[in-house]
Amino acid sequence: MIDPNTLTKRYYKIGEVAKMFNVATSLIRYWEGEFDELNPKKNNKGVRRFLKEDVLVVSRIYDLVKVKGYKLEGAKLAIKEKEQSPIFNQSESNNSQAPLIQLKEELEEIKNNLLQLKSVLKEDQKSEEESID
Repeated sequence: MIDPNTLTKRYYKIGEVAKMFNVATSLIRYWEGEFDELNPKKNNKGVRRFLKEDVLVVSRIYDLVKVKGYKLEGAKLAIKEKEQSPIFNQSESNNSQAPLIQLKEELEEIKNNLLQLKSVLKEDQKSEEESID
């Protein structure tokens, strides 16, 4: 995630934003079409002008998709949930435990899914062994 204090300019061009995250400008344009929260202003010539808030949205999308490996639909949901539930946003909450609680819940859900998959695989293996005999 990018530090908001480093964003000192009023506007950023799409090339500058892409360079911040080491991605192609086409990816930024694609994300603009996919995420309603990303809506940079355009001048009369159609040149995108990203405000500090827009760059922070790109940073959040980048973190979810490129760093954490979310699919686009999952990233959209995560961004919408964060907007609706500011308790999980560290900058809006003094409760530093909130992100850890959310992470723990997500990890527990992953663990449960893996345990279910493991039991299904064991059942499949047993049925294969029985069919061989």
